[in-house]
Amino acid sequence: MVEQRDTVKRMPTYEDLRDKVILLTGGGNGIGESTVRAFAAQGARVFFCDRDTKAGQRLAVDVPGSFFTPVELTREREIVQWVKFVQKREGRVDTLINNAAVDPRIALSELSTAKLDELFAINLRPFFILSRECRPAMASGSAIVNLSSITFHTAPARMSAYVATKAGIIGFTRSLARELGPAGIRVNTVSPGWVMTERQLREFVDASTKKLIRRSQCVPKPLQPEEIAEVILFLASDASRAITGQEILADRGWAHS
Repeated sequence: MVEQRDTVKRMPTYEDLRDKVILLTGGGNGIGESTVRAFAAQGARVFFCDRDTKAGQRLAVDVPGSFFTPVELTREREIVQWVKFVQKREGRVDTLINNAAVDPRIALSELSTAKLDELFAINLRPFFILSRECRPAMASGSAIVNLSSITFHTAPARMSAYVATKAGIIGFTRSLARELGPAGIRVNTVSPGWVMTERQLREFVDASTKKLIRRSQCVPKPLQPEEIAEVILFLASDASRAITGQEILADRGWAHS
């Protein structure tokens, strides 16, 4: 288990986020869980979904001000119903955070069209659907934060399909920022580096990858999920009101060159 208390103690405060209505996908674990906790700590009302029902239910019980709905993001109808539920209850959406994703390692020779279509159906298509459905409930000053990945810049092997979805997110962000800007809605991307979530530590991080991380980052300290949540908080707050259409690399300088 990674020690995370220091980052929690340093969590910034944004008074303008109090009582804001937040929608977040993939909130049951990892960066999503930390983001649910971060917004709830600001006094926001956080509506989050996940396909991991047990994790989502546990988090909603543990975090006052958070509300969990199990949603299968490959099913448009479930997405639409979820957004309508939040709109009916709250009357508005202040921030949409498109976070949910899967990151399989698949060699090109093993990449079937079915696997490719499934990856895009999880990692990219819901961003479009959620943005479309939330837009009518978003007023001037609202924000959309999309999660991409450092892998768009580092281009690791065996992840070409995943990287393609993350590239699509960056392009989507740039165009949507132009489209929604006249309405006063900002759209930005956060591209995290290698974040030490429980899943990453369990499945991918070993002694050799720890050396790679230390060697590649300008600042060698491992990234924690709470630190990505802090960046998302900033992009949702009025403190970032001059920023839209941008990709923010939260990677301790891995892809700076």
